[in-house]
Amino acid sequence: MTMYSACASSDSTGTSSTPVGAVNVAATGQNRRVEVRRLGVGEYQPTWDLQEQLLADTLAVKTRNRQAAETGALPEPTPNYLLLCEHPHVYTLGKSGKPEHLLLDEVGLTAHAATFHRINRGGDITYHGPGQLVGYPILDLDNFFPDIHRYLRVLEEAIILTLAEYGVRAGRIAGLTGVWIDFEEGAANPRKICALGVKCSRWVTMHGFALNVNTNLAYFGHIVPCGITDKAVTSLEQELGRPVPLAEVQDRLLPHLSQLLGAEMYENS
Repeated sequence: MTMYSACASSDSTGTSSTPVGAVNVAATGQNRRVEVRRLGVGEYQPTWDLQEQLLADTLAVKTRNRQAAETGALPEPTPNYLLLCEHPHVYTLGKSGKPEHLLLDEVGLTAHAATFHRINRGGDITYHGPGQLVGYPILDLDNFFPDIHRYLRVLEEAIILTLAEYGVRAGRIAGLTGVWIDFEEGAANPRKICALGVKCSRWVTMHGFALNVNTNLAYFGHIVPCGITDKAVTSLEQELGRPVPLAEVQDRLLPHLSQLLGAEMYENS
């Protein structure tokens, strides 16, 4: 079992094996342990189904806890998960998105070996594909902080800090969720490197972030990314001029998420 803790000592890769300062669930009523699952490359629909199942299981625990509170029984800790994966070529449209922002018809999707899904996250259309690190946190924010805006900023900050380890300066653009390069006001070429889109049910999250690591950026040319017409997209590979192992990026990201959430992350062997 590998541990990533906000209070743990790290090795040279940023990972840690000593869970120092783990949260006492019985004392606080909060479970800040997060199970990390590295899923590898997987089709979009089964991964979405897994998210939905984990969400439903967590919500069922919260329902039982509400019923237990009426009898004075102790609450059952709610679980937290982080799914990390890559997808084959796929376009997803959020519930507030515009279908016309997909510029391919069925024939075009087939020609590009891509699929299309309408989903229940916020935001508009985006692309997922090989070489992109996708993270799906299924977290009960009651275990951390019940504030969806703060949660989005935490995800962004974890990405910003991870990119900084590669010497890439990234940040935010006011009014635009996500992480950007050349983000300062008046910059000549602002470009998005990480998209975010989440859903939250009774403070339990699903969906998450998509960080372009070694992504084929040509696929973004077939959509209006996130409904934004006047800004470009980029990848870590494009910024550095070399490919970067996705596993390495995952290893560098996890301690930042752990620190910012105040979480103890672990992976089962």
